[in-house]
Order: sequence, then C-alpha cells, then structure tokens
Amino acid sequence: MVNYPLNISRSRLTIYDSIDPSNQNLYIPTYALERILSDSLIGLSLEGLPLRTRSKVVKEQICEALGYPIPNSFKKTQPRFPGQNFDVYTQKSLNVQIWNEEVDLTRRYVFLRVSEDDVITKVRVITGDVLVQYDRTGTLTQKFQARMQAYANNICSQHDTPTVSDWIIDSNGSLLEVNPNQFPRREHLLRITELYQRLLPMVGQSISYLDAVQERNRGAELHSMICDHIGYSRFEDDGTYPDIANQLLEVKLQTSPTIDLGQHSPEDGSPIVSIGNTTFFSEDIRYAVFNGVVRGERVELRKLYLVTGEDFSHFFPLFQGKVTNKKIQLPLPYDFFD
Repeated sequence: MVNYPLNISRSRLTIYDSIDPSNQNLYIPTYALERILSDSLIGLSLEGLPLRTRSKVVKEQICEALGYPIPNSFKKTQPRFPGQNFDVYTQKSLNVQIWNEEVDLTRRYVFLRVSEDDVITKVRVITGDVLVQYDRTGTLTQKFQARMQAYANNICSQHDTPTVSDWIIDSNGSLLEVNPNQFPRREHLLRITELYQRLLPMVGQSISYLDAVQERNRGAELHSMICDHIGYSRFEDDGTYPDIANQLLEVKLQTSPTIDLGQHSPEDGSPIVSIGNTTFFSEDIRYAVFNGVVRGERVELRKLYLVTGEDFSHFFPLFQGKVTNKKIQLPLPYDFFD
C-alpha cells in the first residue's frame, strides 16, 4: 500500500504545487483520500471556535494528515487544496453552499459532518460529477457584501432620503400596539434622527455570544432589544427584509470585517415596498450597523452607525470588481453520510 503522506512529506511539495493525477506515488486517489482524512479528522472538536478559526484548524489538520507543511496563511484559491484538487466543506446541515463558481466535474469535494456539540463525526469525499446530481436548479443565488469600517464616534445620517422625509407625518403616537413586522403607516415611521436617539442607549450594552455559529440566535436577541428601545411591546422576527419593516430598518451586528448584505444592495435601485402611492427603494432603507466586540460569553455593542441606504456606501464600501458573491445551494440526500 502506498504511503501517500510520507511520500508527500519527503517531496517537500506544498498544497499549492500541482501534481499530475497519473502520479501514483503523490496524487491520492479519492478512496484513499477519504480514508486518510477519516483517520485524522474524526473526533476532532471544533467547539467554541469562531467560523474563521474553525476553518483554519480544519485545513491545518488536513495538511498534517496528508503530509503537507502548514502554510503561514491559506490562500483563497479555487479549489482550496489545488495540489490534490479538492475543496472542503464542514457541514452541520445537509445544505451545501458553493460560492462564485459552478460545480467542477473533475474536482473532489470533501464533506465533514459535524455533530451538535461541534465534533467531526464523518468524512465523505465525492467528485464533482456526483455532486452535480444534487443541483436541482443550476442557478446561483446572489449575495452582496460590504467592508466594515470602525469609526471613533457613533454615526447618524443627517436626514432621511427625500421620499421618506416627505412621507412621514410626525406624531407622538405610541408604538406599543404596533407590529414591528408590518410595513409602516405614515404616523408610525420615525425619522432617522429620532430612531438614532432611541437606539443610542444600546451602545455599551451586551448580548449573549452563544457560540460562533449561532448568528441567527444572536440576531434575534439584538432585534428584541432594538424593538424594546424603539417602543414596541413585542418582538417578532420573520426573517424578511428589512428586519424591522415598520421602521424600514435593516440591522447588522458586526464582529467581522465583512458586512453580509444578502440579496439586497443599498444602492441597486430596487423597489422594496409600495405603500399607497409611494414606493420605497433600496436607498430609502435605514441600516443600523452595530460594531460589536466579543468579550468572553458576551458581545459588547461598542458603536452604532445608523445610515440611509443612500449614505451606506460612503461609510461602508461595497465590494468592488466582483461586487457580489454568488452561491449554489445544493441539498444533500438525508443518508449522504451513512
């Protein structure tokens, strides 16, 4: 039996050095790749690790298992391990997301199943021609992103967009009986400066960190706190855009350098909602961006940046060149790891 890790170690190749698949001493066959990675990775705990850290830990462990030196930093190549022509996906669910490219029929795809307590329990390696069979649509889902910037002071746009400003009827009416998920009536929509004053006391408070992969739960706690400060008596999160429809307010909690904007860009000119004779566009949406810092088991809200969609890119540059990231979503069969 060929000792591939030993041969690779003696060759002094890196994971980025090309190997001809016909090289029977250095290019690891798919069945052997699955066996070697299973022996090394099953039982590895990723508990408590932030997403970026767990990705790095997994790639380092793979390098050790295959006999490669661990690079000082991992390049953003496609695939991530060019020498052996494979990508790695660490999965708690059976929904696979492939970014910015089609499924490559000749590439290998390494899937690591992670248990609820964040331990790798299974390794499966398949080729692209097998994986593509699970692609039911062949379409890419668009995703916009922007660069997070930290500022010394809290920030608020000086005024709403003209559409919003002209539509609002200033009122001292209570929001206690209003559903935050319903699009606003004119007397319920607060001006951005008033929203800012109501949300500013949140700066310095904290929410539960939970763990590195529970962004949705963290978001729910933050949204609940925001609803309370705005003046609602209840909180509901139905996952739609914008997060708090009654205030045309989208919420972002940032502990990383990339703001995930989903399928909506603040400056793409898309119509978001029509109320009566007025249509609100992406530029009219207000963005509450909280700059958060992880402190043990809590996330401290350090700064509040409340800006209109029209002002958004002045403070948080949208990714240029490839303005959007795109993904294919593939549902793996329920018995994929069995």
